[in-house]
Amino acid sequence: MSEPSGSDASTASLPSTEAGTVPTSVGAESTEGCTCGAPTRSEFSATVHNEIVIVQPSMVGSHRIQQSQIPAGTMMMGDSSGDRNPGDGETPLHEVILGPFEIDTTSVTNDDFARFVADTGYKTEAETWGFSAVFHLAIAAPDEDIMGPAAGTPWWLGVRGSDWAHPEGRGSTVAGRGDHPTVHVSWNDAMAYCAWAERRLPTEAEWEYSARGGLVRTKYPWGDAEVDSGGWRANIFQGDFPRRNTGEDGWLTTAPVRTFEPNGFGLWQPIGNVWEWCEDWFEATYYAGSPRIDPRGPDEGSARVMRGGSYLCHPSYCNRYRNSGRSANTPESSMGNAGFRTAGLSEKGVKPKTSTL
Repeated sequence: MSEPSGSDASTASLPSTEAGTVPTSVGAESTEGCTCGAPTRSEFSATVHNEIVIVQPSMVGSHRIQQSQIPAGTMMMGDSSGDRNPGDGETPLHEVILGPFEIDTTSVTNDDFARFVADTGYKTEAETWGFSAVFHLAIAAPDEDIMGPAAGTPWWLGVRGSDWAHPEGRGSTVAGRGDHPTVHVSWNDAMAYCAWAERRLPTEAEWEYSARGGLVRTKYPWGDAEVDSGGWRANIFQGDFPRRNTGEDGWLTTAPVRTFEPNGFGLWQPIGNVWEWCEDWFEATYYAGSPRIDPRGPDEGSARVMRGGSYLCHPSYCNRYRNSGRSANTPESSMGNAGFRTAGLSEKGVKPKTSTL
């Protein structure tokens, strides 16, 4: 099983900090308002500056990820299994019509992101702010780097020196993990990559349509069979969340992007492994009045949509590793279980949008 140095998946417990012992009552029985995948940067106590500028690279790099050409079609978007979470806005179930589009078959990997950084000199927001969110069982950093827990989610700790190249803290590297999804990238960082690669982020509707792999009203990309049916089908949390991960699927944190089996459209791991940023602003009530043809999300908001769940999702707390599962986070936030995949520009010559705080 792949584990960062310094972690013990079987015995680690929620750590103590200078502010006191992290509470162990985590409300695991509740799924409402879950932030298991998305602590915002403001939930950590830290003195940071707020002047973040998105780089406009002059050089266009090589985006080498294999593409899936998704045909035009119609889907029923939203939850049809009854496993929706209150407050996430997975209903009403509604028909959506999409034109053809191109999407990465995998998440952007560490090797992909390293080429972007080498070409542009780009610094991620985690590097600029000086810290990011790391799951408590995975930390590989000295005690002085651990800032303390995120508000309401004590399994997330702010760790100084954690970033895409040091996923668990400054005691870790991505050496040997070039084919794992890059993490600790904010929505703004993902958009900077898209500008370099002449790509864009998929819309939420495009993401769900491609994740379904041509199947209709199914819970998962492969159908309705559960994730552990006949062997593990996705990288999620096994054991007692958030205290102990048994690692039955072989991974404590991220898995290589081509692990398990691709769906009917050739996409690998659209659920589990890492949350994936989408282009849309998030609004829980959006589905009630969204356009039937090519919906692109609300015109404004405070958080961007994230889809797919991650290696931290677990049936007892965060069951958002489903085709219709939704989450969101602020555009400047980063964490050790969030990455992205890109989509092709729909019109030749159209540049992806950029963002500044």
